[in-house]
Amino acid sequence: MSAFQTIRTVWRKEVIDNLRDRRTLIMTLLFGPLFGPLFFAGMINFSVSQQLSSAEETIEIPIVGSEHASNVVAYLASRGIAAKAAVSIANYDEAAAAVRNGSEDLVLLIDEDFGAQLEAEAGAHVGLVFDQSNNRAGSEVSRVRNSLQAYSRQIGTLRLVARGIRPNVIEPIIIDNFDVSTASGRSALLLGISTYFLLLAPLMGGLYLAIDTTAGERERKSLEPLLTTPVERSSLLLGKLGATITYMTISLALTLISFTLAITFLPLESLGMSSAFGPLAAFAAFFVLIPFLPLGAALMTMVASFSKSYKEAQSYLSIMIIVPTLPLVFASIMNVRPSMLMMLVPSLSQHLLVSTLIRGEAVQMGMFVVSVIWTLMLGAAVTWIAIRLYKREGFLA
Repeated sequence: MSAFQTIRTVWRKEVIDNLRDRRTLIMTLLFGPLFGPLFFAGMINFSVSQQLSSAEETIEIPIVGSEHASNVVAYLASRGIAAKAAVSIANYDEAAAAVRNGSEDLVLLIDEDFGAQLEAEAGAHVGLVFDQSNNRAGSEVSRVRNSLQAYSRQIGTLRLVARGIRPNVIEPIIIDNFDVSTASGRSALLLGISTYFLLLAPLMGGLYLAIDTTAGERERKSLEPLLTTPVERSSLLLGKLGATITYMTISLALTLISFTLAITFLPLESLGMSSAFGPLAAFAAFFVLIPFLPLGAALMTMVASFSKSYKEAQSYLSIMIIVPTLPLVFASIMNVRPSMLMMLVPSLSQHLLVSTLIRGEAVQMGMFVVSVIWTLMLGAAVTWIAIRLYKREGFLA
């Protein structure tokens, strides 16, 4: 039997065996590819709907001392911020206690001398009591603060006009903002995290098979008889790797399809965004990401091969599959842009190229070629190391 026939036989055997394990199959090909996109779409929808509702709906807040600043209260009401009726809070201490115990998200305090201070142009004081660690109240605090600042600017402008002074005297420099971003480019801020799932899902898709064909067989005592057969160990390992890559490829394809469908349900237009990640972009992303699969499969197989048990391999690989996502964190923090040098970092190069597709920009062919060739070369190198280790006499010890 030729080496190719051996590899094909081992590949076919491992693929069919994994198909019989329905529970593992559901976890790798259904749960992984579907959970990531659904979770992502649900999280974005919830976040966007919460922001839109908090920006449009009328909110009610306790206003202590509202009788001292009826104009302020009326101005806030015109901007959808109403005074809560029947408030039992009388001073700062009670307001702070109410915010701390969660009965109120924020409280507005108006000084009893507010009217006199405003009339004397001495600077009228208002207090905003809130808990910065309360994420739920963040948007409400911003709305109230921005409204008070707008009212303050309005009063300042009227005072200048009353004195015959042009309001722009106090603003000697006027900043003109020119935002050159596109609607699809802005969507990359939200959709960029999808590359995390697009890299993680294939790894999860091949994880259980990589463990079962190595550490699992070692634990079941079936690996030793297999290695004593008159067949090259390299052919056995390549067959197992091929089966792992097959399931990783299926998982990647399903995840891309799920994401493409999930993105259509995101309310991006409400945020002034649009998605360029359609079927054609997803098809291109498939070819950008697929060179990473042999490298991931080789790493998982190599680590699992030297684990004494299934649980031990699972523990090691649960940590190892996080490693390829670390460059993505670096790229997000540093706002890394695609460059030829970055194409030499596996997972990061794929992330940058897919992010380019999400923004609706054209991928530079040179960068794509370098990413593909270098990632495949690293995958081949790790495979060669795994084969060398597989051939050691003390491998089963």
